[in-house]
Amino acid sequence: MTMVGGAEQSGVPASGGASAAMGAAPSGGRAGGAAPSSGTAGQPGDGIAEAGSGESGASSGPTASAGAADGASSGAGGSAAGRGGAASGGAGASTAGVAGAAGNAGSSTGGSGSTVPSAIQVIFVVALENHDTTEIVGNTTDAPYLNGLLASYASASNFVDQFAISTPSEPHYIWMEAGTNEFDDRVFTGDSSPSATNSTADTNHLVTQIKNAASGIGWLSYQEGLDASTGACPVSSSGHYVARHNPFVFFRDVSGDPPSKTNTYCAAHHKALDALALDLTNQAVATFNFITPDLCHDMHGQSGCPDKNLVHSGDDWLASNLPPIIAYVNAHAGVIFIVWDEGDKTTKMPFLAVGPGTKQGYVSSVSYMHGSLLKSAELILGLPVSARVAGDNDFADLFEAGKFP
Repeated sequence: MTMVGGAEQSGVPASGGASAAMGAAPSGGRAGGAAPSSGTAGQPGDGIAEAGSGESGASSGPTASAGAADGASSGAGGSAAGRGGAASGGAGASTAGVAGAAGNAGSSTGGSGSTVPSAIQVIFVVALENHDTTEIVGNTTDAPYLNGLLASYASASNFVDQFAISTPSEPHYIWMEAGTNEFDDRVFTGDSSPSATNSTADTNHLVTQIKNAASGIGWLSYQEGLDASTGACPVSSSGHYVARHNPFVFFRDVSGDPPSKTNTYCAAHHKALDALALDLTNQAVATFNFITPDLCHDMHGQSGCPDKNLVHSGDDWLASNLPPIIAYVNAHAGVIFIVWDEGDKTTKMPFLAVGPGTKQGYVSSVSYMHGSLLKSAELILGLPVSARVAGDNDFADLFEAGKFP
């Protein structure tokens, strides 16, 4: 195959000639209210220590409140008006089977006290699988919650895969993180787990940009289905968790050389999805948060999953897990990007931007790719834009004036 080298209803009318998607309004939607004017000190940079298999977990390290280097300096939070509301539903439904807290000297998970030079102060990415725009948009039978979000927030009608339809998942996730799947030491074309040969020493990718930033920002990866077999640094697939849907573990400056289940830096930046609810309550999430449901809940499917209707199972998961995150971004000037890795029969996929600064019910026709996600995150976080995605469109069209980045 050819690898591409870069390439709740509020009654507010949609702006910019947008069309509104129909469906039930989601809980945890928009209401008036200003985002907080001051940051909250960051919380400890928890990780997960591996249990069993005779391997030790990561040892405790500095907490995020140790100073700006660990992403916890207090500062002004976003002053942009929020449209928050009470949320229902719990976050996280996986059975983790993991224990302990892992830190790492010099690591940075950041905290909600970290500030960025942007109207947006915190990012959540929720990664889903293998569906075309036409399978989601307007499908109020199988995806009522998502269609409610479409009516209340902004979406894209022209989010196109940079790969051919036959390309598997892993290169797509790598692209979200690095703006390419081709590196000097590895070209990712398959779906294998990280290893000495299926990993890269390349350091030009988002979370290492975050790590090296002077602003105290940080990152966390919340993965559903982690257990002792996946590792505290989850480089091994187990049960309904697959490493190929977790891009960070393929970079050796994150997971080690070779990638290791017990790498302390990696473990400090990975948490079981079960931890998210408490982290939201304690304002202990990072500035950049990447969330991957397991195969039963990300619309991919797998033998043993209880719901064979893949769209319905993913929509149910979102309805249970997204409201607390929506409440958080409404209160903290944040945004949730809901992205699919690839289509089913076409290369055109759904995409949503959920947050207080997005245009309500707006459908953008601007051309986007996975590089747009990386570029937009870099702009929001005040990072240099990678040359690999410099030509891609950012998500500015999805936001009200002055709300991006």
